[in-house]
Amino acid sequence: MKRLAIVAAASVFAFSATMVTAGIIHKRQKHQRARIHQGMRSGELTSDEAVKLDGEQQAIQADREKALADGKLTKRERRSIRHEQNQASRDVRHKKHNPPYNP
Repeated sequence: MKRLAIVAAASVFAFSATMVTAGIIHKRQKHQRARIHQGMRSGELTSDEAVKLDGEQQAIQADREKALADGKLTKRERRSIRHEQNQASRDVRHKKHNPPYNP
């Protein structure tokens, strides 16, 4: 009986740790999308730039969902998603601060 309780407690802990990490990833995604929409409202981003950046965010979201499909987020998956988010963040900053295009 004790073993069952210990195994159940360990399972709950492992699952909750995965969900916390997944929540942090989701929160960062929301923040980056807010940055993109703010850039559109302020005129710092063109519609083409925003579409490209939104597509990048959708790809990260798809990778997150794929990583969570088995119920756990491994260190490698977390590192890969974090790397993608860092690159997306740099892309948002670059696009928001690039000089305007005037043909």
